[in-house]
Amino acid sequence: MDKQRILIVDDDENIAELISLYLTKECFATEVAYNGTSALELVKTFKPNLVLLDIMLPDIDGYEVCTEIRKTMQIPIIMLSAKGEVFDKVLGLKLGADDYMIKPFDSNELVARVKAVLRRTNYTPERNNLVAETDHNGDFVEYDGLLVNLTNYTVVFEGSQIEMPPKELELLYFLANHPNQVFTREQLLDRLWGYEFVGDSRTVDVHIKRLREKIHDGSNWSITTVWGKGYKFEVR
Repeated sequence: MDKQRILIVDDDENIAELISLYLTKECFATEVAYNGTSALELVKTFKPNLVLLDIMLPDIDGYEVCTEIRKTMQIPIIMLSAKGEVFDKVLGLKLGADDYMIKPFDSNELVARVKAVLRRTNYTPERNNLVAETDHNGDFVEYDGLLVNLTNYTVVFEGSQIEMPPKELELLYFLANHPNQVFTREQLLDRLWGYEFVGDSRTVDVHIKRLREKIHDGSNWSITTVWGKGYKFEVR
């Protein structure tokens, strides 16, 4: 079996080499980029299964790198930063990151987070080449104007394929697969992010907001806020 590939983006050579060592011991293949420009090139050539992305980079920062990746690819991204403020975490998640770790971090926790995100997303670079014709294969839910496929990680809305990070797609699929059922933020965190996730319930709010920016309500369905409770995929 081919090793899963991890791209490490950090301008601190010592930190990057340590992370590479930890992951290599866990049988991952790694490449290192020391700036944002190199990172964007390696995303295309190395074709990683996951990116560990430092925010503070010497040329273009991690937020911009994340934004550029998300324009064309669904690669899972874990942001690494010494900034622990809620604003920085929320901004990273808004831009499409799947997780956020604060430096300094424990090596065991880093490896656990990487494995958890890979399990949740099951991403392969080839998925970016999939087209809408394959969206009726595998596990999918379909409503008027909306098709969400969890097998090949595609969303088709009103005839157009919509690019979504894995976590947004998983949240949409989960809600749509349980129509009219209300889930609290804590339940959604537990079901989709898992016990390894360390964060607060506002993570769910951020992802719901991003979903609503990409798809609007259908003729007989909507992503509804149930005040004081949580969210549901309402089918009328």
